[in-house]
Amino acid sequence: MTIDELLAALQAIIDEAAASEASGGPGLTDEQAERYEALEVKLVAARKVDEVQKRHAAYKVATPGQFVTGSAPKADDTLERAFSSYLRTGKDNADIVELRAQSTSNTEGGYTVPEGFRQKLVDRMKAFGGVGEVVENITTDSGNNLPWPTIDDTANVGEIVAEGGTFASGADMVLGTADLGAYKYMAGGGGNVPLRVSWELLQDSAFDVEGLISSKLGERIARIQAVHLVSGTGSGQPLGIQTGLTGVEMTGAAITYDDLLRVIHSIDPAYRQGGRCRWAFSDTSLAYLRGMKDAAGDPLWRADSENMGTELGGGTLMGYPVTIDQAFSGYTTATNAATNWGVFGDLAEGYVRRQVKDITVVVNPWTRAANGQVEYSAWARMDATQQNVNAYRAISGYTA
Repeated sequence: MTIDELLAALQAIIDEAAASEASGGPGLTDEQAERYEALEVKLVAARKVDEVQKRHAAYKVATPGQFVTGSAPKADDTLERAFSSYLRTGKDNADIVELRAQSTSNTEGGYTVPEGFRQKLVDRMKAFGGVGEVVENITTDSGNNLPWPTIDDTANVGEIVAEGGTFASGADMVLGTADLGAYKYMAGGGGNVPLRVSWELLQDSAFDVEGLISSKLGERIARIQAVHLVSGTGSGQPLGIQTGLTGVEMTGAAITYDDLLRVIHSIDPAYRQGGRCRWAFSDTSLAYLRGMKDAAGDPLWRADSENMGTELGGGTLMGYPVTIDQAFSGYTTATNAATNWGVFGDLAEGYVRRQVKDITVVVNPWTRAANGQVEYSAWARMDATQQNVNAYRAISGYTA
């Protein structure tokens, strides 16, 4: 008898006993129990034979000289595939419900995106800016207010006292506070409407719908965040890295070697040690500065072959690395002292950006259904502020 036949015979005995009991009979009799146990022995033996045959078949498949090993477990891409389906159709499915459960605020009807798509969106956001990648970055799971204490005790010093004496002066420590919230940034299409994608594109299986959506929505969020990281007002938006700071002023329309030296030495050596300092300004300013030479005729800007293709700027200016961020205004000979055009110093110590991990994408297949389009929008949360303005300096123009 086969395994299936044995299982059917066992079930028949149980059914027979159940029918007997239901009609007032004795239920499972001794004779039925003996038949059941005898069939059990045969079932165990049949299964053992079946396992041996399966192992033998696996041995024959293996090529000579190779070990037969189990394949590596396949990564679970269920959520990514479910989310891709959601992007194409806008319709819920059983797997995507888990994405909603991961988010604490989905009043818009969106879903927290899975890690794979979130990374694509974040990569697009990194394509803009520059400052955001070299300052201190904090990522939190929620957007609760994030306070921390601050202190500036650099003006206080100790003193010499006579034997048996005590201090005559001093000052108590004064602690301040700073905090980070989480401003909500949204992105959609033009004209205050979501990004619209035609059904024809979405129905083409070869079309990378995730690439398009992550590119456009990520870029749109990134553009405004990049501006705020540099020059945000701090009122209803993040406080920019150069906002409200009095910059080190250039002495003339043409920047000189001595001007750049003053910028460098405006930073306390405590922050300059360890290679932590860097420049940050726009590509327009870099183009200007690349034309500057020292007394020996050598360019002040030196190319860094390792980073030329991977980092905007990709070089050093007077020994310090350069970060390009197009949100800075570019330096020209008309830039005046009231305009900050760059920063220099330990930017990771001086400025902090806080991001909330959840990125939500909202898909609406209904509003533009008559036009054969699906609408997309996304939102992310971020805040940033100056945390130690002694660690870096803004750089401004000149007074004519």
